[in-house]
Amino acid sequence: MRGRKNKNKQEKQKWHDGLKPETKHSISGIIFLGLAAFFTLAAFGKAGMVGKSAYRVLEFTFGSAFFLVPVFFFLGSLISFLSLRARFVFTTLIGGAIFLLSALGIIDIIFGEKTAGYLGFLVSLPFLKLFDFWASIVLFAALFIIGFLIMFNIPLKFKRKQDGEIGKESSFAKATEDKDVVSSFREIIADFKNSIEEKEKGLRPEGPVEIIQDRKLEDRDEREEISLRQSKRISFRNFHSPPLDLFEGDRGKPSSGDIKANANIIKRTLQNFGISVEMGEVTVGPSVTQYTLKPAEGIKLSRITALQNDLSLALGGHQIRIEAPIPGKSLVGIEVPNNAASLVGLHHLFAQEDFMKSDRPLFLALGRNVSGQPVYADLAKMPHLMIAGATNSGKSVAIHAIISSLLFRNSPEIMRFVLIDPKRVELSVYNELPHLLTPVITEPKKALPVLKWLTKEMERRYDILLQAKTRDITSYHRMIAEAPEEEKQEKDPMPYIIVIIDELADLMATYPREFEASVIRLAQMSRAVGIHLVLSTQRPSVEILTGLLKANITSRMAFQVATQVDSRTILDMAGAEKLLGNGDMLFLAGDAAKPRRVQGAFVSDKETKRLVNYLIKEYEDVDKDELDIMPAETENGSIFEDSADDVDDELYEEARELIIRTGKASSSYLQRRLKVGYARAARLLDMMEERGVVSPGDGAKPREVFIKPASEEAEKYE
Repeated sequence: MRGRKNKNKQEKQKWHDGLKPETKHSISGIIFLGLAAFFTLAAFGKAGMVGKSAYRVLEFTFGSAFFLVPVFFFLGSLISFLSLRARFVFTTLIGGAIFLLSALGIIDIIFGEKTAGYLGFLVSLPFLKLFDFWASIVLFAALFIIGFLIMFNIPLKFKRKQDGEIGKESSFAKATEDKDVVSSFREIIADFKNSIEEKEKGLRPEGPVEIIQDRKLEDRDEREEISLRQSKRISFRNFHSPPLDLFEGDRGKPSSGDIKANANIIKRTLQNFGISVEMGEVTVGPSVTQYTLKPAEGIKLSRITALQNDLSLALGGHQIRIEAPIPGKSLVGIEVPNNAASLVGLHHLFAQEDFMKSDRPLFLALGRNVSGQPVYADLAKMPHLMIAGATNSGKSVAIHAIISSLLFRNSPEIMRFVLIDPKRVELSVYNELPHLLTPVITEPKKALPVLKWLTKEMERRYDILLQAKTRDITSYHRMIAEAPEEEKQEKDPMPYIIVIIDELADLMATYPREFEASVIRLAQMSRAVGIHLVLSTQRPSVEILTGLLKANITSRMAFQVATQVDSRTILDMAGAEKLLGNGDMLFLAGDAAKPRRVQGAFVSDKETKRLVNYLIKEYEDVDKDELDIMPAETENGSIFEDSADDVDDELYEEARELIIRTGKASSSYLQRRLKVGYARAARLLDMMEERGVVSPGDGAKPREVFIKPASEEAEKYE
């Protein structure tokens, strides 16, 4: 019975789950606007019998203040159309009720004789008896303003000016769950008008998104409003970042215990071994608390690090880690696990100014450091990333956080994924994602042909950069953005390609020689053309993480491992064996001398599914790319040998006729005309090249079409 009830509940929710939030806002706005028009017509006797009956009831209830009813519904429609909040219905009704009742109370108190109807009389009567005339007016006026603020979500901010005076300013604010997206009322109305004009032209509205983020200042305890505009990125369609309310914020509060007592224990323990130190500041992070200290002159750091077990015993047996020295400081840090840790959420990381204002498309939100500050990294600078650690240490969650960061900042035109998941369960949730070049690959024998295609794609992109006289994909995208509109359409968009392999060991066990050669070749050369690798393994052994592989992938994430040997295999230094698990990691950037301790962001399955479902609905009109993957065979030769037989595409004849008729042979042209993905358009061109229809690709130069329309007609009559 319980299962049947749950099934019925799911079926009831299906009719509106498929609607976009903007559609729901529009429906609510139309309903409110229709009710406002109906009650206005009812007041003039133009709404029939139902309108007359409704007017009599509302006139008895509201009296002469009947006009407030259509005003209430009109304001509700305005809020709905402007989408001032993600979930607005309940909050709007509460604020509207306070607004309406307080207005009725004011009218009844001032004019009397039940001017505000029976409801106004009931509202004002207890106030008059308890507070008398003037106090009741003041209270109702305050409630009136509060109701208006709740309806429109308007913060009243008192801002201290430079001349010492205090000026009051107010603005309309859009809100996600925790962060405010602030703009003035005039700007909202202007944006609303512009959106209507652009919709009439058949265009999607584009404009800056303003985000307000509250930050704690060190010198003063006040909240500062920071307006952030969405970064300009190379895009071939209007891109809107997914809403922040798809992601959860930080959960829980870290508890570090008695900080002063722990600091005294550390100082006293070191003094017992003849080491004099001066305790410094203490910073509380999500999972550990860092106690800093400055040794006296002449004290070797090796003496402090050698006492790690003694300090751990004195602090109650906690697994501590000593960082000597702290990078950029002449201090030693002792990291002690918190009694209660907090979960780091992506919501607050994405809402930070550093993340929102960055114009780097491959900017990643990793988590928070031992001081609780956000940690970000640019995958384009790494340019590849290796993730290793024991089982259940947080590797897969870190991969989900990386994917979520990239999806939050990029449309399918800018970035594509190749996901290889031999474990079959970790990345399958992304199978319908429009950013995928191919469905999630779960069989090792299908991974090698994809790597072969990536190698050819890398070489093709280098030819394009050579002809375009640009040194990397960033300058190439900049050249496209500055090119005239006609030339822009003929250029190859060349999106970033992110290759994520969740379990490297399974693939290396299947095809060790071929797979390592492919990965190393991509790692050596693919940076400039926008192909980046993210490799993950739970077996950090020298057979998997070979010296040649580590030499080409210098950026690494080390999660908790069992032994110091494993830590040295990953980071070339000890430390990962002291981590706590659950996302606690050491992140070594390619340009850093020492790793940083980071508590990785936690991404739940619900958040991942919400993001994927949103993107599927947002890009439902985008045709997905399809790479034909043939299983690797090694019996008759190398798996890199080309197959002589090509499988005909059902669109080949249509594409061939289109190319011959127009004389334009480019993958971007086929994408637009046939509404196919980039990979399929490129494969169609390769087939035409093999069959003598078009010339081979020559970098950025257009291909030559060998068959002319006239000769084609002549062949038909022969």
